[in-house]
Amino acid sequence: MSTYTTGELAKLCGVTVRTVQYYDNRGILSPGEYSEGGRRLYGEEAARRLKLICYLRELGLSLSDIGAVLGEENAAAVLSTLLEQQSLALKAELASTASQLAQVEELRRELKNREALPIDALGDIARKMENRRELKRLRIRMLTLGIIADALNWGSILYGFLHRVWWPHLLCLLPVIALSAYISWDYFRSTLYICPECHRVFRPAFREALWARHTPATRRLHCPGCGITGFCIETYGKDEPPC
Repeated sequence: MSTYTTGELAKLCGVTVRTVQYYDNRGILSPGEYSEGGRRLYGEEAARRLKLICYLRELGLSLSDIGAVLGEENAAAVLSTLLEQQSLALKAELASTASQLAQVEELRRELKNREALPIDALGDIARKMENRRELKRLRIRMLTLGIIADALNWGSILYGFLHRVWWPHLLCLLPVIALSAYISWDYFRSTLYICPECHRVFRPAFREALWARHTPATRRLHCPGCGITGFCIETYGKDEPPC
């Protein structure tokens, strides 16, 4: 059976001597025997163990996690759980990186064909981009809550037709109405409108906004700045800027 010194083991596994010594000090890699001069000697089992440690480190697992795996009898089950957690962490990191990349590309498109752009203009662009993202999140939230309200409403109606019992539907009307009211309140408190004529940013009265004609990105409103009634552009914002 082959044995290796610290240096030979490091060379075999493609790591430094310091790495082998560090893993040894951490208690996750131990020599199988000692030479007459007291030098650490590692066997084939230690070599396989070190290669596994290096592989798990490349996957992003910490030494504490690796130590937990190697120290358990049911190592496969422990490793499977840790790898699942690592997979979720890497997916979250990948999603974050993808989001950053999308923001970079969006900013590049905004800056295209613009030269000598002042720093204040960059700040304006960044705010507009963030407003668009917040508006998108708001609409997704509205859609999700709307689907829940519809499911409650139509589910209770279907139950009534099938079982000839209507009190569940009447009971569901309360949360449906409350949810619908919250959707409207949350939406109108989180949106502002930009007049295309005078560029005034304002929040209309709730009644006017609720009954106004609209498209996915505009709403026909009366501008308090110039007094013109027309389709104003929707943007995200909770605080109306000063006049």
